[in-house]
Amino acid sequence: MAQGTGSINSDYKDWEWSADAGERARLLQSPSVETVPKSGESQGNGLGATSALGAVFIVVNAALGAGLLNFPAAFSMAGGVAAGIGLQMCMLIFIIGGLVILAYCSQASNERTYQEVVWAVCGKVPGVLCEVAIAVYTFGTCIAFLIIIGDQEDKIIAALVTEPEEAGSSHWYTDRKFTISITAFLLILPLSIPKEIGFQKYASSLSVIGTWYVTAVIIIKYIWPDKELVPVEIPTSPSTWTAVFNAMPTICFGFQCHVSSVPVFNSMKQPEVKTWGAVVTAAMVIALFVYTGTGVCGFLTFGASVEQDVLLSYPSNDIPVALARAFIILCVLTSYPILHFCGRAVLEGLWLRYTGVTVEEDVVRERRRRLLQTVSWFLLTLLLALFIPDIGKVISVIGGLAACFIFVFPGLCLIQAKLSEIQETRAISWWAQVSYGVFMVTLGAFIFGQTTANAIFVDLTA
Repeated sequence: MAQGTGSINSDYKDWEWSADAGERARLLQSPSVETVPKSGESQGNGLGATSALGAVFIVVNAALGAGLLNFPAAFSMAGGVAAGIGLQMCMLIFIIGGLVILAYCSQASNERTYQEVVWAVCGKVPGVLCEVAIAVYTFGTCIAFLIIIGDQEDKIIAALVTEPEEAGSSHWYTDRKFTISITAFLLILPLSIPKEIGFQKYASSLSVIGTWYVTAVIIIKYIWPDKELVPVEIPTSPSTWTAVFNAMPTICFGFQCHVSSVPVFNSMKQPEVKTWGAVVTAAMVIALFVYTGTGVCGFLTFGASVEQDVLLSYPSNDIPVALARAFIILCVLTSYPILHFCGRAVLEGLWLRYTGVTVEEDVVRERRRRLLQTVSWFLLTLLLALFIPDIGKVISVIGGLAACFIFVFPGLCLIQAKLSEIQETRAISWWAQVSYGVFMVTLGAFIFGQTTANAIFVDLTA
């Protein structure tokens, strides 16, 4: 993308009122990424610590996660292997394009986090909408994580409890609501309270190992299926022409790493857009192979009867699968505090912006407010997770928001960035990039509207 002459939003009056509070908040700075302090002189001087290869693995780690458990069900909704792979490939073009656009706008605006780029490039209203979307998205993802914990613990407990199941014979300590609650209170809440989360470097490594192990188990179980597995119906076409769109939230949720991509780009030794394009292309291809392997093999194993969480389709007493469940629980236990940290940082930044109070002035009340925010966030997500047992319902909602981060906000940034360039004549490439941005916004708005409407009027009212 050619660098035009001019500046992005050179008139900062619509957001300069909160520059101090917003800058001090440093919202959503990825704790695993070491970046230099923000300054006009440091941008592009190669002061970061991350190599291109290291950036590939960080982006892969940001993209891969518990969302892979839903890909077999997404393939089933899309109408089979060919439709699922084709849908992924089409969306991958725009997913990579959005990551490149964010790097381009980050470099042009000299901002170092996703929402700061949107604030600087698009202005106050899109910036606030972006921050609210991030808060809602992380809140919904935390709910999904708690549901995943409950799903996996149910299967593990079923394997450990060997007593015959009779009416009224289940113990109170095996009840799903109790197991989720005790796990959340003992492990998740203590990890969510601290102001900093330096442990997440270790959590990232654990998440990568767990993700790859789950994928390997699903592939092996397809190649060498259990003898007890009966033949299943394998759909080769979607039930309706609109059903294919229901697979989009899962794909968006799985590949959404855009919010954390901007700090990764700025942490590179050579933060150049061309280099970043190669980095994200390699990362997304790796993620594509993992998600496709999981989706195809899980779907072909269970067909139309596959569960929204594919691990629930396997028997409770399968030892390799039980280990996969344990890995997923550990990954989710360490990922929840990180997502909560991001959401809390956004809420904190919004509070500081609208009150106009700096961190130094508010240091005494910060701890009390952080405790209140953390406990309120934790209790609300736990309560909703206890009464929304189907993870597919949550994914269908937050998947639409993921589409906004992948398509809508990057598209808006590209449009505004090109319109802000001072040029005597508009070249064909300029018109092509603006048109591409308009198409991204339109596509993202369609995915968000369709999936959200479907979630509200079909899933949540069922």
